[in-house]
Amino acid sequence: MSATRGNGEQWKSLESVGISRKELALAEALQMEYDALSRLRQDKEESQAKQNTDQPLISWDDPALDYSKPAVRNDCNSIKIMRGLSGSDSTLNYNSLSSQEGLRAPRTNNTTSTGLLPEPESQPWLKGPLSSDYLYIFDSSGGDFLGEPLNGTSRQDGGSSSPKKLSPPPLPPRISLWSSSEVNHSSLKGSPPSNKGPQPNDINMFSAHERVDGKLLGRRISEEDPYSSVDYDGINDAVSRPHSLANGYELFEVSEEKDEEVAAFCHMLDVLRSGYSTKDYSLTGYVWSTVNLSPEHLGFGVSLKVTVVYDGLQEPLTFTCDCSSTVDLLIYQTLCYTHDELRGINVDDFVLKLCGLEEFLQNKHPLGSHEYIQHCSKFDIDIRLQLMKRKGVCTNLARTVNDDQSPSTLNHYVHLQERPIKQTISRQALSLLFDTFHNEVDSFLAAEGEFQLKAERVIQSVMAICNALAAVESQEITGALNQLPPCPSRMQPKIQKDPNVLAMRENREKVVEALTASILDLVELYCNTFNADFQTVVHGSRKHYPTQEACLLTCPLSFTVYATHRIPITWATSYEDFYLSCSLSHGGKELCIPLQTRKAHVYKYLFHLIIWDQQICFPIQVNRLPRETLLTATLYAVPIPPPGSSSETNKQRRLPEALGWVTTPLFNFRQVLTCGRKLLGLWPATQDNSSARSSAPNFNQPDSIILQIDFPSSAFDVKFTSPPPADFSPKYRFGSLGEEDQHKLKEVMQKKSLYWLTEADRKHLWEKRYYCHSEPDMNHQDALGLLHATFPDQEVRRTAVQWIDSISDTELLDYLPQLVQALKYECYLDSPLGRFLMKRAIFDLRVTHYFFWLLKDGLKDSQFSIRYQYLLAALLCCCGKGLREEFDRQCWLVNTLAKLAQQVREGTPSSRQAILREGLEDVKQFFNVNGSCRLPLSPSLLVKGIVPRDCSYFNSNAVPLKLSFQNVDPLGENIRVIFKCGDDLRQDMLTLQMIRIMNKIWVQEGLDMRMVIFRCFSTGRGRGMVEMIPNAETLRKIQVEHGVTGSFKDRPLADWLQKHNPKEDEYEKAVENFIYSCAGCCVATYVLGICDRHNDNIMLKTTGHMFHIDFGRFLGHAQMFGNIKRDRAPFVFTSDMAYVINGGDKPSSRFHDFVDLCCQAYNLIRKHTHLFLNLLGLMLSCGIPELSDLEDLKYVYDALRPQDSEADATTYFTRLIESSLGSVATKLNFFIHNLAQMKFAGSDSRPTLSFAPRTHTLKVSGRICSVFLCRHEKVFNPSKGYTYIVKVQRESPYEVTYIQRTFEEFQELHNKLRLLFPSSHLPSFPSRFVIGRSRGEAVAERRKDELNGYIWALIHSAPDVAECDLVYTFFYPLPRDEKGAGTNPAPKPADATWARPIGKVGGEVKLSISYKNNKLFIMVMHIRGLQPLQDGNDPDPYVKIYLLPDPQKTTKRKTKVARKTCNPTYNEMLVYDGIPKGDIQQRELRLSVLSEEGFWENILLGEVIIKLRDLDLTHEKTGWFELGSRSHGTM
Repeated sequence: MSATRGNGEQWKSLESVGISRKELALAEALQMEYDALSRLRQDKEESQAKQNTDQPLISWDDPALDYSKPAVRNDCNSIKIMRGLSGSDSTLNYNSLSSQEGLRAPRTNNTTSTGLLPEPESQPWLKGPLSSDYLYIFDSSGGDFLGEPLNGTSRQDGGSSSPKKLSPPPLPPRISLWSSSEVNHSSLKGSPPSNKGPQPNDINMFSAHERVDGKLLGRRISEEDPYSSVDYDGINDAVSRPHSLANGYELFEVSEEKDEEVAAFCHMLDVLRSGYSTKDYSLTGYVWSTVNLSPEHLGFGVSLKVTVVYDGLQEPLTFTCDCSSTVDLLIYQTLCYTHDELRGINVDDFVLKLCGLEEFLQNKHPLGSHEYIQHCSKFDIDIRLQLMKRKGVCTNLARTVNDDQSPSTLNHYVHLQERPIKQTISRQALSLLFDTFHNEVDSFLAAEGEFQLKAERVIQSVMAICNALAAVESQEITGALNQLPPCPSRMQPKIQKDPNVLAMRENREKVVEALTASILDLVELYCNTFNADFQTVVHGSRKHYPTQEACLLTCPLSFTVYATHRIPITWATSYEDFYLSCSLSHGGKELCIPLQTRKAHVYKYLFHLIIWDQQICFPIQVNRLPRETLLTATLYAVPIPPPGSSSETNKQRRLPEALGWVTTPLFNFRQVLTCGRKLLGLWPATQDNSSARSSAPNFNQPDSIILQIDFPSSAFDVKFTSPPPADFSPKYRFGSLGEEDQHKLKEVMQKKSLYWLTEADRKHLWEKRYYCHSEPDMNHQDALGLLHATFPDQEVRRTAVQWIDSISDTELLDYLPQLVQALKYECYLDSPLGRFLMKRAIFDLRVTHYFFWLLKDGLKDSQFSIRYQYLLAALLCCCGKGLREEFDRQCWLVNTLAKLAQQVREGTPSSRQAILREGLEDVKQFFNVNGSCRLPLSPSLLVKGIVPRDCSYFNSNAVPLKLSFQNVDPLGENIRVIFKCGDDLRQDMLTLQMIRIMNKIWVQEGLDMRMVIFRCFSTGRGRGMVEMIPNAETLRKIQVEHGVTGSFKDRPLADWLQKHNPKEDEYEKAVENFIYSCAGCCVATYVLGICDRHNDNIMLKTTGHMFHIDFGRFLGHAQMFGNIKRDRAPFVFTSDMAYVINGGDKPSSRFHDFVDLCCQAYNLIRKHTHLFLNLLGLMLSCGIPELSDLEDLKYVYDALRPQDSEADATTYFTRLIESSLGSVATKLNFFIHNLAQMKFAGSDSRPTLSFAPRTHTLKVSGRICSVFLCRHEKVFNPSKGYTYIVKVQRESPYEVTYIQRTFEEFQELHNKLRLLFPSSHLPSFPSRFVIGRSRGEAVAERRKDELNGYIWALIHSAPDVAECDLVYTFFYPLPRDEKGAGTNPAPKPADATWARPIGKVGGEVKLSISYKNNKLFIMVMHIRGLQPLQDGNDPDPYVKIYLLPDPQKTTKRKTKVARKTCNPTYNEMLVYDGIPKGDIQQRELRLSVLSEEGFWENILLGEVIIKLRDLDLTHEKTGWFELGSRSHGTM
């Protein structure tokens, strides 16, 4: 041992290869003592060794040694050969011997891992005694393995001398490792020839290290495939290389595909890729614009204005195209302008690119079918396209021939995965521990006394090995150690052995033989369980047993629960009894009653164990087990009661607690029943435990509890075979069933979801299954529900995928997050769903992009991280090198931004700006290195730099970054995004996905709700990107322009829209957009139960489109103030929104349109209840806290009310609108939020006027020399009142302008001035409060004089007041002032552009009349155009109906009373039951509208008589009916 290395410094570098500090210290102490004893023996034998002039014990000339002499075999003190790396001396290298030269190897640098055996003269460890029955582990990385047969027979190599025969070791191999033919180097597939340079010696990059200059360096896997020449004929063949050799035991390096299931999955990928290769690989590098196959919603004959840019043209071309024209026709028209001669020009050689986006239109599809074109049409955005030649398009993301021909080796594509470091020991570390074990066994066998001390040291070395192998102590190791004398290191054996027994060497050898064999078994079990990158046998040498069909086995399922390992010491002091509950389930349904083990305590052997060693026998036969049966084991413990507690308290505290659980399938991917010993890591009881799905055992956490179960082993594999299809499957008509059965089945089908099927429902469906064949095949939306965990049957899932396979890539993107989640519910790695997604990803780059990021997010799910790891590696294998490099850049950019966002968030408010500027330099450096990168939000967003001057952050709790990226396309604008760190955006993603699907449903039904759909994508837990919507503002900022109490006022939203849309037609368009988008938001937020709605997460575009942001609360999980819900209303619909819709503070017919839109949109979503329940149901296991069980799903079910008719749903939603509009809590919530956000307001923010679109200054607009309020005028729009005409005269240039301002606007000016100046510097403002009617002419006349004095005093105030920006902005003409002062427009109804002309004084009523099953249904919907009462007040109308003739007046029905409105909305259903069809033709309907007058008689506002025989009641009749009047006005 080197003296310079005896201080243990080398151990520090070995912590990275899998050994804990405790194990290192133990092994070092044992090794140091052993080295000291070895040196004493070496000194005694030194003289004898020098006198020996014969050939050295290990000759470098002979390929083998002679073990045939008895002295060599029986006397362990005579020779010591090929000792491995000394435990404490890391300067000694492992042996590396080539197969061509036997034990001869070329000399290389001894600092590498492929070093040589040093000269025997200089190595004293070659002279020590040897016991030949040991397990040796040698490193042969970088070279070839020893090719000698184990039995010592010669290979038939020409010209080689016959080696001397090796005697067999005392401990024969438990498994025949190889025959003489298997020793040949060429017989091992994947073993690289030694003349092709060094090969990677470790596939696991996290535990692989190369020694360079004495340092251990991590090595990143190269993009180039190092195994390109490997033969992949068999799906179960993996790369296997022997790592060491000694006495028949080897550790062979293997790739991750050593797992048979992974190898089969790789073979599937090879087949899949070969079947979908393409002739033109460049096409795989395009991001094609998504297409909706039904563009009818744009309307036939709809014209689109398109601008096309081409490099060959100085000016862009502008075309007017029909939306049904194909893209290639537009290309042809463009080429007609750019080319004089079109001969030889192929239209297919050109593509149209979207300006500003790396996205291309699909040539064969109609122009209007592209989502981008539809988006531009909806928001009046100019359509700008660029004509490009295909050859000129950058296709660096395209796959290549080499990509498709390279083998599918998943281990090469894990470098992009942020997976945890593998919790497995490395070969180097295990070699070290075994060296220590060998040394101690050597000493134990050679000892002539002190056996107890020697045995203690052997037990310590065994303990170090077991601790490294997951702290598992098998019963065989326990039994072998029990043969040793008692020692303090472990619990005393129950049967004390005679110490004199071990005095005989033969007995000690037997103990060592049993102990070595049990350790070897543990190593093999460890390698198979933890997927280590080495194993004890050559891959493929395992025996393949004959199979027997499971259907022939009538014996019950049984196995032995032995013990749980790695028990925390705290459990021994906290719990007194432990037991295991075992259950069998299929799709979440238990197949039999769970069985329990007996209760046991914690025992101390080498480690703390809970040993049951008990057989579990289920009362179910093997041939009755479904293929997807899951075994669930749950560990329970009974707590120790605290001392001095009462018996009742003890009883409560002694209830069993669940400590951990694990599930495992009984049949593997080859459908073979599990057999042999298994180690299963338990998940903590705090994590989700669903018996409906299979999760991998918990080996991610280094301290997870490990359960050992011994399944029966047999001479054959028990294989599940699918039952043959039925010979005869009858099909009967559904109508042939009895009425009761039909009614029951229809009730089941109306439940809209499989989640709420009762056992009786399932039983009834099964009994009547032959009558359900007449129903058409399930559509793809229904098939999504069959991918849930409750449907594990492989045939059912395969059929569901076949139905889903018909959807387009565009629709697939809508459902992709759910399909990625459904991969959790697959029993095996290779599944029809996985194949389907991989196939689509191969063809479409957009699918690949989002599939990558969704799988990457799945890596964070610890229970399924291994599965997602392989699926992500498979995707990277399929997508090609170019796309892999692009994903690498995206991950790099995301990590850089996440680091910056975290630093800004953690910084103090005063330092955040400096931190941001400094961090943006790292982003700049990223682009300097990489050039360009696509954003995770969309593969069409390609950026090449950051724009620091446009970057900032939001002053909210999460402090998200506001970033501006430089577009690669010079024809596009900068791309602005929000990057969040600290918020889980998965819930926002899911909510926006649901809203996007709702919008598509509405559009497909011809109802465009003009929803704003923005991108949001989670790039990891707690971070992600959000698209910024331009020209939008939060409601809070709009409302606080009218002061902190602006949320209580009705005009802010209307004034803001008027400010940004000064022209009448622009404003009317903005109001129309507002009505549609507000209705869509009301429906979407109600159905999804979106809570925490305040005026900072509702936004409004200048075009009138309203939308919601920040979906941190949904499915009814409202924020609470104590026991009070913060969100009290069904959804946010306030009076200022109604003010915009009505065009004033009184209801108008526009409000009828709004209610109708809401109810129509609500009913359309209700038709797709099953789709939303299926999509949300598949996300139950995604880890979103507010979507975790069926109760959360039931919220959506209850909100959609699938059991209701459309009329009932219309009435229901109308009441919700009324409830929301009447809620004061919403406005109060807004006001509280305004107060809370005042602390975030910047000190440099200046007040502005809500009605002025921009700020004006003295310098720009000219000095004001005088102002005079001329007169007041009465106005009727947007509300009835008075406006004041002000004459404004300026000095230079000399001009006179007239402006119109209301009293409220004068008051706003004064309030904003008070924020800037003390009240003493300002003139006094007229009082707002008056006695009597505040809108009367007398009040207006009085206020005119008061306001005149106010503005004169204001202009003549101190210069800092009179010349401030607020004053000059107030007196600057607005667009509305340009119409000219002095005109007094005639009163114009607020809804004149929406309501049709009213011919009768009584107004109109909208009814929906239908007749079905002897019932007459009358839906009273709206009334418009009612006249005010004689006193000028609005009436309180209600509707009363009689069905004439009715002499007894028994048919009276009436609606509720609407308060103070001439345009009420009711949406109430009035029903007459028991009216025969013949009788209905003789009846008349008399409808009266009356105003409720309290103590006085109700006033008749109008009535109408409808003869039912004039209506076709076979269909629902909906329309407006005119109201007339009677001769007297009261009744």
